[in-house]
Amino acid sequence: MTNEGPSPGRLQRGFSTGRLEAFSDGVFAIAITLLVLDIAVPATAERHLLRSVIDLWPSYLGYVVSFSTIGAMWLGHNAVTEYLDRASAAFIRLNLLFLLFVAFLPLPTKLFADFIERDSPERVAATIYGIALLLASTMLLVLWRYAVHARLVRPDASDEEIQFLTQRLTPGLGGYLVLIVAGLFVPLIAVIGYLGIALFYVIPFRRERLNLRLFRRSRRSPRS
Repeated sequence: MTNEGPSPGRLQRGFSTGRLEAFSDGVFAIAITLLVLDIAVPATAERHLLRSVIDLWPSYLGYVVSFSTIGAMWLGHNAVTEYLDRASAAFIRLNLLFLLFVAFLPLPTKLFADFIERDSPERVAATIYGIALLLASTMLLVLWRYAVHARLVRPDASDEEIQFLTQRLTPGLGGYLVLIVAGLFVPLIAVIGYLGIALFYVIPFRRERLNLRLFRRSRRSPRS
């Protein structure tokens, strides 16, 4: 009885994406939950509770910006995994690196909330915040480009769809670079700009994904 090795087909099949998606969703959920845990009113604020709640506006702003950004990254990551036919060992490790940056975001969010309106520390906090957002966004684009380069994308995905998602994930990188520089002079404006980038990805993404699905269905339907 001979001991046969694995067939070439099995070697090329790669890993299932189910566990990768489940683990990634868990990291996204935990990162978003940690954002709100950093918002707290001091126990000594009972005499001026309303004022203390209002004074937490930097925390609210940081929460909204980071929540929107993580939500946009989740949408992008979801779009990437929807196009995956399989995952490779390298893709899984790149995904872990991407999640590392996502899970890190609550820290720069808190730094911004704690040091806003404190001149030099404010600039440092806004710069760290911007760099963290840039790194996470860059890794998402790297993840998608690697999937395309390594031919992990489903064979029925058209070139138009692949190009569309690539273009969709790219514009924010230049915006982050500009805003990081702007944050050295006007940190608050930079953070509001980060929110604008996140909303750019969040608001129309659902509609555009629907258009892509309709486009794919029209391609699959038999011609009369």
